[in-house]
Amino acid sequence: MCQLLGMNCNKPASISFSFEGFSRRGGQTDEHSDGWGIAFFEDRGCRLIVDDKSSVTSPLAELIKRYPIKSCNVVAHIRKATQGPVALENSHPFMRELWGRYWVFAHNGHLKHYAPVLSGAFRPVGATDSERAFCFLMQSLRARFGDEMPAVDVLSDALQELSKEIATHGVFNFMLSNGEALFAHCSTHLHYVTRQYPFAKAHLVDCELSIDFNDHNHLDDCITVIATQPLTSNETWIAFAPGELKVFQNGGVRPDGERQARAIAVAC
Repeated sequence: MCQLLGMNCNKPASISFSFEGFSRRGGQTDEHSDGWGIAFFEDRGCRLIVDDKSSVTSPLAELIKRYPIKSCNVVAHIRKATQGPVALENSHPFMRELWGRYWVFAHNGHLKHYAPVLSGAFRPVGATDSERAFCFLMQSLRARFGDEMPAVDVLSDALQELSKEIATHGVFNFMLSNGEALFAHCSTHLHYVTRQYPFAKAHLVDCELSIDFNDHNHLDDCITVIATQPLTSNETWIAFAPGELKVFQNGGVRPDGERQARAIAVAC
């Protein structure tokens, strides 16, 4: 299956360090070599870069490592193809417009016999179960809330309900962002770490690279990195529970989203 990487910050920050380790899993330290992609939100804009080459051979991936694009919300993906050929249109993240904002989505998992009825503006371009699920989410949110985007906590409730429905077809780990918040749902494996003062050094698992965050951050910076599997060996990564949906905003877990996720996880 694929792997996911996300970042949510209270101020724009670079994901270069985390991406350096994550990208190694795209064919060097792991087998996810069927394409990759990354999306950076900048105000209402979004820089989306996708490639059907592996992240360890892609010149575009090298560009991301060396060009520190700063963003408050980032979603990245390395692909191990399960449905759909290795092709640019099947590379995550996928992007659509809803309520006058860009939304990006990346999925790790495999949805069996998943063929929702899709119409209108939200139809897949490629041949993946992931893009079908994204289109279904967008279509369902538009049908439920009409022309006005609801508050983040209301969106979180709706996404938890829809995610539970989709997950009946298989593994549905995903990240979704509209640039205001980052929503992350876990079926099997998802972890996060929050970095804030006092900052410390971190060591990547996938290569011999370390960083002292004291040299790169201010006292009031707050940054959360989310990944399928922990990227560093000396930080305390927190595992999601199966069925959990967390909302990240301003660099950390949104408190009402965290309470809601725990309650739903217990109910399941």
